[in-house]
Amino acid sequence: METNEQNKKLNKYELENQTIFTGFSTYNDAEMYADKIGGTVVEVSFKDGNDNPQITAEAGLVEKKLHYFVDAGEEYKFIHSSDPGFKEYADELQKIKAKLQESPPDERYLANFEIENAEDPIIVLKNDQFESVTSRERSKYLKHANVYEIAVSKS
Repeated sequence: METNEQNKKLNKYELENQTIFTGFSTYNDAEMYADKIGGTVVEVSFKDGNDNPQITAEAGLVEKKLHYFVDAGEEYKFIHSSDPGFKEYADELQKIKAKLQESPPDERYLANFEIENAEDPIIVLKNDQFESVTSRERSKYLKHANVYEIAVSKS
């Protein structure tokens, strides 16, 4: 992990008597950052479209050593780019991209911008069917999702 580059991607939140950092690409990145700054690895949740994290243990990310999970009910599944299942849906992404390249230039530019610039892509499935691609940040506001992330807390 490049510390300087990683720091640019981190989100910083001030809660009561602690600072919370989110946006880690892996659980190990969070552990390394916690060691570096003398912090603690914790799980946080973003619920009901709220961009203010709450410390929790609901998703068990620390025990499972995972860095991201979304619960949007039984019909929706969010697959992070680092999840094994993500590769299964890569073909769907390629089909979308190929279809976009056949579309008019204006439409192609706007659609490609949206897909290619989605940082840390997340595939959204509805009833096990491909629905869309989003980002970790945007997932907080979709489908009444509860988003859980690994974070580092520093008092």
